[in-house]
Amino acid sequence: MTAARPRSSNRLKPSAPAVPPRRFAIVGAGMAGVACARTLAQAGHSVTLFEKSLQAGGRSSAQASPFGSFDSGAQYFTVRDERFQKALDTVPGLCRPWSATTVRVLDAAGRVATAAPPPVEAHWVAAPTMDALVQAWAEPLAREGRLHTRTAVTHIERDTLHPNAWQLRTETLDGGRQVHAGFDGVVLTQPAPLSRALLQQSGVATPWDAALAGVDIAPCWTLMLAYAQAVRPGLTTLGPQWNAARSTHHRIAWLARESSKPGRTQIERWTVQASPAWSLEHLDDTAARVQGKLLKAFSEVTGIRATPTHSEVRRWRYAQTQKPLGHSFLWDGALGLGACGDWCLGHRLEDAFVSGLELALAVA
Repeated sequence: MTAARPRSSNRLKPSAPAVPPRRFAIVGAGMAGVACARTLAQAGHSVTLFEKSLQAGGRSSAQASPFGSFDSGAQYFTVRDERFQKALDTVPGLCRPWSATTVRVLDAAGRVATAAPPPVEAHWVAAPTMDALVQAWAEPLAREGRLHTRTAVTHIERDTLHPNAWQLRTETLDGGRQVHAGFDGVVLTQPAPLSRALLQQSGVATPWDAALAGVDIAPCWTLMLAYAQAVRPGLTTLGPQWNAARSTHHRIAWLARESSKPGRTQIERWTVQASPAWSLEHLDDTAARVQGKLLKAFSEVTGIRATPTHSEVRRWRYAQTQKPLGHSFLWDGALGLGACGDWCLGHRLEDAFVSGLELALAVA
């Protein structure tokens, strides 16, 4: 990432569109959805975002606790596409380099299996939590009433008054139901299986059903631990002196000391992500059972055997793309339907950004 540049406004500034302004509905307010929405809005189109969670963020969302936050999904991001860099420059100072650029690789017993490679590219995190970046980009839409959180889209259908347009049936967390109509286009930014399921249950046929079916996304169980007892004179951390590691332990794929990330509270906290294979095998286990097994594995890998002050798990049903779509987005101009997400290209946060951006540029 380049050095901070003079602060620029994060307001959406519509430019003259290449085509007449249209109305778009975007399902999902993660990185891909927000990148797509802000690009369409900047091109002069009207955009409405629907997000079933409490706020924008998607898999970059953070989990709050009495001892500090946990980045329960995406842990960091890299910057390889100059368009991503230019977008980051609109929110200077919000993202900072993390000292875990050199990541250890551990064997099943927690020993360093390979020498740490020299840093190739910086690892960046948003502060104070990973979802701060997506939320900053979504804020202008939220301010204009264009972001509907706690709102699940349950059905997509042709507009009853305008057959060439689309309408969405939604349901809020409190059970409220509503129909949003008059959209020229609909973009689905959920994981591929969820987008496919929504289209099927809506009875909407697209030419890319087989392509969606071919995308493979593995689940992930995430364990979050806090050790408040480490905050005392002469003791600032527990266990190993590295901040992040990949592990070959059969249960654990990734460990990160959350308190080492810039802009976080200093209470010792760890995020532990299970391997795709183990997560799939234990997909339907109870949270208590998963927590016990991952905590045992964590102590084996790190040597930390103290009882945590705080412990919880989160299941991501669709977390890491194993087989991507192979191109950056899906769009059917005749139908006015599209889909995008990190699963189009891979599983990196930047993949999600590029996917949403390129879909928007293609239809704007």
